[in-house]
Order: sequence, then C-alpha cells, then structure tokens
Amino acid sequence: MSERSILDLVIALLPGLKPVDRIKLLQIFDREEDFIVQFRSDIENILKHGLNQFWDIDEVCARAGQIDAICRKRSIEWVSWKDEAYPPMLREMYDPPSVIFYRGRLPYPGKPLLGMVGTRKPSPEASAQSFLLACGAGRTGISVVSGLALGIDAMSHRGNLAGGVPGYAVLGSGTDEIYPASNRHLAKQILDSGGALISEYPPGTRPYKGNFPARNRIISALSRSVLIVEAPQKSGALHTASFALEQGRDLWVASTGIQRHDGALYDKRGTVKLAYDGAEIIYSVADILKKWNIDYIESGDYEIPGNKAGKRELLPSELVSSMADYLEIDL
Repeated sequence: MSERSILDLVIALLPGLKPVDRIKLLQIFDREEDFIVQFRSDIENILKHGLNQFWDIDEVCARAGQIDAICRKRSIEWVSWKDEAYPPMLREMYDPPSVIFYRGRLPYPGKPLLGMVGTRKPSPEASAQSFLLACGAGRTGISVVSGLALGIDAMSHRGNLAGGVPGYAVLGSGTDEIYPASNRHLAKQILDSGGALISEYPPGTRPYKGNFPARNRIISALSRSVLIVEAPQKSGALHTASFALEQGRDLWVASTGIQRHDGALYDKRGTVKLAYDGAEIIYSVADILKKWNIDYIESGDYEIPGNKAGKRELLPSELVSSMADYLEIDL
C-alpha cells in the first residue's frame, strides 16, 4: 500500500479523468486532507481543462477504503505511480496507470521481459511456435508478459512456464476476475511460478470489451521487445504492436505469422502487413537472444517444426509480397 495513505487510490478512482490527469494530481498533492477540500474550479485550473463530471469526494473516499479492504482480504497488492516499487518501464509511458493492482510478485525492475501476443484462434503451427519460443526463452531466463487470452497468449504463457521462469499476465479485468474462466488454472500456475497477475483495474472489475485496448499498452510498456506471433487484419494484437512502436520497443513478427497453412485458411493478414512494413521476423529463440546480445547454445528444442537447425535467414521481401497477394490484403 502507498506510504501516502489512501490518497493515491482515491485519485485513481476519480471518474472521468485521463491517466495523464491522474498523474498530474499525484504530483501536486501529497496529503489526503489537502486534496479533499478542492473545489471543481480548483481541479479544472490544475488540469488546464474543464471536467465533464465532478465527484462526491466522500463517496470516492469511501469506495477507496472498500477497495483497499478487499485487496487486503484477497491478497491483492496495489502500488502507486509515486511509489518506488512502481515498475519503471511503466513510468516511461505517456499515459501510465496512476495505480496498478497485482497478485504475486512484480518483475524485478532490471529484468527484461518479452511481450508475446496474437490471435485467439491461431493456426496449429503458430500455437506450436508460441510454445517453443516462450519455452526456449524461459530456459535462458527470459520471462514472457502476455494477456492470458485464449490462443497465442495462453500458449506463450504455458511455454514460458515450461521453461522454468516466472510468468506475467496483464488483465483487462480485476485480478480477481480471471478471463476467460478456462484459464483460471493457468493464472494459478503463473502465481505459483513466482510471477504476477497485473491490472490497472480494481478488484471486482469485469472484463469489459473497452478495457482490453488499454490493457495492451501495459503489455508493450513492460516489455523490452514485443513479438506478434500471428494476427488477423483486425486484432487486439495490432493495438499492442502500435503501442510498442509508440513506446520505442522492438517489434517483431513470428515466422508462422506470415506463412501459408496447408488446408484451412487462417487469417494472418495483420502479421503479414507488419512484416511488409518492416517488422523483423523471428524464426527461433536464437534470433531473440542474438538481438538481445545474450549467449546461447544451439538446440533443436528451440526450433520450429519444419525449420532445419541453423536456418536463420529472413523471409525475402518478395515472399512477403506474395503472401500479401495470397491473403488478399492491400499493402
């Protein structure tokens, strides 16, 4: 809990404010008693813009007290942007959450994380590659951060846990509202690994559709590099890719995300477009380690089915173009 009492949680719960507004209020006010006496005009002068709605400060303070009590009861921690324990990678964002809630242990500040996301309905090859890349990364000590969704997210989490490192999942709901429910056991495994479930939403928050794009900016911000394994033309993973570029993170595409699939056509148009636009292509964990300047031992365990050990060349640009024609997208 914040050393500044419950003030930071109160500010986090104020309705109608943007993240940057909340950060400004955190920077200005140090004591709850100073903040609760402010009039609407005072807040508008501080933020330099009008408010669409104002709040009953007594109700907000009561709500903050209730949430703090729920957190204590359910072993949920919360940390403010003002606290030293706040993840430094998040602090670099333009619009960081003023407070984050978490269960488990936050990643060590100096520990680089690999963001891995993609479609909820992946091809078999993309599922396998997600698992193998995340597992190989785990064997070298690299933890994955993803969104606990079905498909690529879940396979990445499972592979990373199999690699023997803590896992990290960012939720679009409260950390006590696991979504989808079928991944509750996976969430428990992440906690048991020494990792964490992380959210900017207080306990009890349901997984509303609008929460997930905002969640994606946290995944990319926590990551040193972001790997989009496979994504259709309209995908939340592409939101993560956009955030990664805005935040100055490496943006990569997995090789299965741009390859044909024999039989049923899986929508890979999102990842094909990213590759065409210049995202580097990842074939194996060795490629990731090289880019991070980490020594590695060549191992067939890290290879993707169908790739021969040692094959590292990137997909030629003309093949990317032919994939674009095949998938009928306008590049």
